Amino acid sequence: MFSALMRLSLVSRIIIAIILGIGVAVLFPNVAPYLSLLGDLFIKALKSVAPILVFVLVLASIANFKVGHSANIKPIMAMYAIGMFLAALSAVTASILFPSTLFLDIPTQTDLQPPGSLIEIFKNLLLSFVANPITAIGEANFIGILAWAVALGVAFRHASDTSKVLLTDAANAVNHVIRIVINFAPIGIFGLVAVTFAEAGLSTLESYIQLLAVLIGTMFFVALVINPIMVAFVTRSNPYPLVFTCLRESGITAFFTRSSAANIPVNLDLAKRLGVKESTASVAIPLGATINMAGASVTITVLTLAAVNTLGISVDFTTMLVLSVLATVSACGASGVAGGSLLLIPVACGLFGISSDISMQVVAIGMVISVLQDSTETALNSSTDVLFTAAVDLN
Repeated sequence: MFSALMRLSLVSRIIIAIILGIGVAVLFPNVAPYLSLLGDLFIKALKSVAPILVFVLVLASIANFKVGHSANIKPIMAMYAIGMFLAALSAVTASILFPSTLFLDIPTQTDLQPPGSLIEIFKNLLLSFVANPITAIGEANFIGILAWAVALGVAFRHASDTSKVLLTDAANAVNHVIRIVINFAPIGIFGLVAVTFAEAGLSTLESYIQLLAVLIGTMFFVALVINPIMVAFVTRSNPYPLVFTCLRESGITAFFTRSSAANIPVNLDLAKRLGVKESTASVAIPLGATINMAGASVTITVLTLAAVNTLGISVDFTTMLVLSVLATVSACGASGVAGGSLLLIPVACGLFGISSDISMQVVAIGMVISVLQDSTETALNSSTDVLFTAAVDLN
């Protein structure tokens, strides 16, 4: 039976794991908490390998980059930026059509420390660039990791061929470890699903059904309408086969790991199977996991406008356009881990003069609904990374 399961595709095994996890949560809810170790081990393994993965692959890719061999990075970055802005505009439109209100009587989360302003976000980004490389890897500071990987990669371009071969061998070794971790994905996801459905369910979300519907509905609209239009414009062909492949093979895993950074190995494996050049994927996908956050821009925009609507603040078209730009830039500074976008909501709330006390209550509400919101957000973020990379590179 085990051999038969291993012959199935990874996606098939994940779907079976999801069904079994739901079954355990429904039939044996008291057993589910004991399965949390499976999910914790899987996520921990992904998060531990991701920083080394980004560092080694980007370094080796740049060091071995052939002159005249275009990695298509600029058009991919352009798609990332445009995609986030269009996602924010979609969130603005959805919030106007289906205005949501919040119960702003939730106790303020005093232990959270969000950025104070957009300037602070830029400051933090710049400080991350110059972080100590060992510290950056240890703390999973992907901005710092990317900066050092690029710098050392450029330096190693002048190294001997033997040194470049060593870097290539190191990248292959890391890829081998990644494949081992990915093969355990169904077991980890089984534990994650069982615990999530047994403990959270939907009981805590009943009072925020409309807010969740606007958030998740907008993310689905971006994934199934906005992204396909952008891909069709680039490829001049039917985008949906590629869109559905990315959602199925990247989005499902990201939904349960709730971490764009942890899903980098999955995306790199998918990009390889799609035929994306390794020189492109090894740079664009880790970079996308750091800065391409369309789902985060949706979350920031929708929750901010929900607070604005609750407080009765009048907003004109120009302000909403500025909010879309602000949400796009802020989303680039969102952490690639679970809940990373929520602490950036007070930055957008500051555009409307909303005090930090109230905006932190909005963050607290975000924490309540994050069971579905953050999972869907991460699925959109991560699947878009490989989608745009493949669309540009395979065109």
